[in-house]
Amino acid sequence: MRIRVVTPIVTRGLRDAGDLRAFEGPGCRIEHELIDHGPASIECAADEALAAPAVMAAALRAEREGVDALLIDCFGDPGLDAARECVRIPVIGPGEVSLHAAAMLGRHIALISVLESVRPLLMHLVLRYGLSERLAAMRMVEMPVLDLQHGMSRLQQAMAAQAVAAVREDGADVVVLGCTGFHGCAECVQTALQAEGLDVPVVDPIPLSMRWTQALVAGGLRHSKRAWPTPSPKPVAGLGGLFDGWR
Repeated sequence: MRIRVVTPIVTRGLRDAGDLRAFEGPGCRIEHELIDHGPASIECAADEALAAPAVMAAALRAEREGVDALLIDCFGDPGLDAARECVRIPVIGPGEVSLHAAAMLGRHIALISVLESVRPLLMHLVLRYGLSERLAAMRMVEMPVLDLQHGMSRLQQAMAAQAVAAVREDGADVVVLGCTGFHGCAECVQTALQAEGLDVPVVDPIPLSMRWTQALVAGGLRHSKRAWPTPSPKPVAGLGGLFDGWR
């Protein structure tokens, strides 16, 4: 089994590929790549749109190279539908996986994310996945994505405080970390909630999505081509050669 993780930004160092290798095991290889064309980080719909063509190209390349599934390393699921149209291998979005899992773990969902600028993007995501009535709160730690690795202590304190407030003040009974850059922070948030006597699950998008991707591949499942039909062949120009030779 080969699973490739594409981090849909051009900034190096934000994703530690070593973190992903923890999910490897007998018969399972995890690969990682960044995109070469797109934004430095994703914090709004414009950033998502800039990342989408490279995500599509990554999906096509993964399929050509015999990869079994592609996981998009961004909670906003940039380019997810388009990539699914382009290929027959599973393409997984951690936002979709995390929100639907949260809906099975609790009745009222809290999303903790980075900046106010992502609120419209995340609200669109919740609406798209049919879970707007389950959303109890959306709270931000007010830290840009590019600063996350340099202020981990402050980040974890802010996330814990927002999670406790979301449960106590907003009535949430499940917390979702709404940025894949928060990978590894779930335990800290869980500990803070438990210290307040709050028995509430915390969903970390990357580990959950990785296990879900492995389960799909092991089960021989992929997305429906009736839902995501293959686009008709046509020339593509002006995108830096991303789609040269496509079909």
